[in-house]
Amino acid sequence: MTARTMMLTILLIVTLVHQSSPGCFCHAQCQYQNQSRNATHFLRHYPNLFVELLSRSESEVLARIDSVFQQLFYGDDLTQRIYYPVEPDMAYIEDIFNQDVRTEGMSYGMMIAVQLDKKAEFDRLWKWAKTFMQHQTGPLQHYFAWHCTTDGTKIDANPASDGEEWMVMALLFAANRWGEGDGIYQYRAEAQKILDAMLGKAPVSDRADVVTNMFNPKNKLVVFVPVGHVDDFTDPSYHLPHFYELWALWADKNNRFWQQAAKASRKFLKRAVHPETGLAPDYATFDGKPFDPLWGGGHGDFRFDAWRVAMNVAIDYLWFARDDWPVFQSNRLLEFFYRQGIDTYSNQYTVDGKKVGDDHSPGLVAMNAVAALAATHEKRGKFVEALWNTPVPSGTFRYYDGMLYLLALLQLSGNFRIIEM
Repeated sequence: MTARTMMLTILLIVTLVHQSSPGCFCHAQCQYQNQSRNATHFLRHYPNLFVELLSRSESEVLARIDSVFQQLFYGDDLTQRIYYPVEPDMAYIEDIFNQDVRTEGMSYGMMIAVQLDKKAEFDRLWKWAKTFMQHQTGPLQHYFAWHCTTDGTKIDANPASDGEEWMVMALLFAANRWGEGDGIYQYRAEAQKILDAMLGKAPVSDRADVVTNMFNPKNKLVVFVPVGHVDDFTDPSYHLPHFYELWALWADKNNRFWQQAAKASRKFLKRAVHPETGLAPDYATFDGKPFDPLWGGGHGDFRFDAWRVAMNVAIDYLWFARDDWPVFQSNRLLEFFYRQGIDTYSNQYTVDGKKVGDDHSPGLVAMNAVAALAATHEKRGKFVEALWNTPVPSGTFRYYDGMLYLLALLQLSGNFRIIEM
């Protein structure tokens, strides 16, 4: 048992003893909320691994974060920036290679902005997403079209579940950090609309024209796309149990469901990663088996989506540490990549460890570095150092690599936090 898990266990025992004493009349849901509130309140140590493992100064790390933010948000239009203002009061994050705007990138941009206390950028991104991406009527109401052109035209009306998940979390953090504004800037109310939509559609369907819940009602797992013909499998990188824990605490309703979803996702991730390499597939069945859909693409392998599983496992451990499996998993994953060559490993593999690509990508370097937050592997500092030494992504592929790079800088520096009520 790690020190973090032992601390959490003691806190929960103390909480339960307190709640069983005379004068505590909370029902089960209230007890869960109090336990979560106490745990997040007391576990507020966010390590800075650049300082602890690389002996960088706090000021040097903060300067690096600011420099990267300035480049990706306000750098050269053609080679550096991915954030583009639309006057007078909107902005979008562009996938430069695909020349479109994705809920993935918009939600990452919102999360980065709220973590860095950049309210102006947050509000601009949120207004663009609300105006052009969110459906205001019809079966898809309050879901978002997963990608649009840069002028706001919807390319595909269907949602991609991770975009909604990250937007909800960013909006709740915004409400906690800045308070409620007017209209669409009533952040908590806007987050609740999305949460309600996630559980307020058809429970299940196999019809392509039926919009379904974003979480399977039986197994409590997030679906790949909440539409009848593609809601029968999932994407391991969409599993964010640390977010669901906070929704269970802060949502207006369905709190017990979100608690169950957090537990279900943690169990799923243990099934989804390979027992030797620790690699997850891009897509998986609900029982964790790699899944490549009819349209192909090798998504039963460890590819670009799957990079993010390392981050999600580590941040869940940092915030909640419900058990020690993330330590084992992060050590196993880093051992695999270290054996592949820390400066040369590929960005794509079969889940059992066979290379299917030759590129070495900054985005994967970033995600592997974040795994060091949970790992105890003797070489974890090498992965943090590899990120520090990697130039800021620029050029054609700067969108995805750049988003993950900046998220990793925040996470590894102790600046990716639960922004509490």
